[in-house]
Amino acid sequence: MSHYLIEVPYPHLYPGLILDAPAEVDDFLVLFGDGSESRAQLISDATGRPVLRMGGYMTAAGTVIDERVWTVRESARHGDRLHLRLGEPLP
Repeated sequence: MSHYLIEVPYPHLYPGLILDAPAEVDDFLVLFGDGSESRAQLISDATGRPVLRMGGYMTAAGTVIDERVWTVRESARHGDRLHLRLGEPLP
């Protein structure tokens, strides 16, 4: 597995999902369980809190998922990885 790759066993993200992201980079690839993929960027909102910007993608079933920004409820560093618990997507 590449250091810059996050594998998610589902075809989409949801609140409460924990992502195992690289700690030293802010831009990485998310590979979903159905084989679809999207670029992700860990950025800060206007208040300095971390949010995750997910690029748009199409699932294997043909569902189009638009670009979305997700809140990050928790983050914890584990060596060279960062565990991110997603909150709700921003409108």
